[in-house]
Amino acid sequence: MLTSSQRQLLRVISESGPLSRTVLAASMGLSKAAMSGIARDLITLGVLHETETVYGQGRPSILLDLHPEGAFFVGISLLEDPAPMVLSDLNGKIIARENMPLSRDPEVIAGLIADALPKLLARRPDAADKLSGLGVALSGFVDEKQANCVQSTLLGWQDVPLAKIIRQKTGIETFIENDAKAVAVSEKLFGSARDIQNFSVVSFGDGVGCAHFIGGKLYRGNHGGAGEIAHCTIEPNGSPCRCGKRGCLDTVASIKAIKEMSKAEGLACTSLTELEEEASVGNAVAIRILHRAGGALGLAIAHLIQFNDPGMILITHVEGNFDGLFGTVVQQAIEANVLPRYAGQTPIRTQRVDSDIWARGAASIAAHNFLIGPNPN
Repeated sequence: MLTSSQRQLLRVISESGPLSRTVLAASMGLSKAAMSGIARDLITLGVLHETETVYGQGRPSILLDLHPEGAFFVGISLLEDPAPMVLSDLNGKIIARENMPLSRDPEVIAGLIADALPKLLARRPDAADKLSGLGVALSGFVDEKQANCVQSTLLGWQDVPLAKIIRQKTGIETFIENDAKAVAVSEKLFGSARDIQNFSVVSFGDGVGCAHFIGGKLYRGNHGGAGEIAHCTIEPNGSPCRCGKRGCLDTVASIKAIKEMSKAEGLACTSLTELEEEASVGNAVAIRILHRAGGALGLAIAHLIQFNDPGMILITHVEGNFDGLFGTVVQQAIEANVLPRYAGQTPIRTQRVDSDIWARGAASIAAHNFLIGPNPN
């Protein structure tokens, strides 16, 4: 286990990139001698290493950075079958992949993970010795300790101590997290939000996920449900949702909902890209569906901007792109539904991601706990 001072140093470097001992000491409010002692211990542990020498006024400075091979993490996504499992390093780079069958039985899942781990770790000779945590991403509510699944409609779970069950089977420190929150942590640690204190991630896929960083910390709310825009009512008395309500954003603006609307209208489209192609040649039904879905998503994002005034909204998407009609309607709905003084003030970034996003996010949860420790509100 790392000490609080060691984690503080790693957190500063994680947020800022390579730094000299002098800058680190100033950032941490420590003497250079005290900071150098902490850094020396971390170098001995293999978590930190010296990189380039910077020449300027006075004596040259040697920069310190996280050692990519200083620790490894396993990430597992329970959002698809088969369930992807990845091994990542301390820079968030995926270095090995495996798949395992998906189950709704927590004990079976833990056993499948334990069975698949040796093969994954064998891809990297020193991974087993340096394995520092395991993360699991799932659809649902997770408690603030990242230990219990409070509720998952997709998995049919209620109050499942999944982290404990997996830890007992594998002997590895385990953390679980909501899928969108895992992606937000990944973006904060290793991605485009590294330097941003306040931002929201909206994940656009078969469902719509959302998570917030406020003041540099993942914001969970009192019950772990902060950011669940998927189940905000966007169309009162609208279509039934799997959560038991009607008219949720998920029933209008998710990829799954868009495909269902297309099928109900008699269109043969099986993807957002195909629907965009139909709209581009003037298909009125395709245009109407894209306007309905894009308008709903844009309205929900406008609400996020009004509530949180974030420094950035990052929309991640696996399928399709955001330079067609759908993306245009989303942007127009955002601009039309925020206060005029906020219009155009919040950067909206879109990022196409690969299918590793959820497993990578899960590994990032384990890395976050290793580098920074539990994330209190």
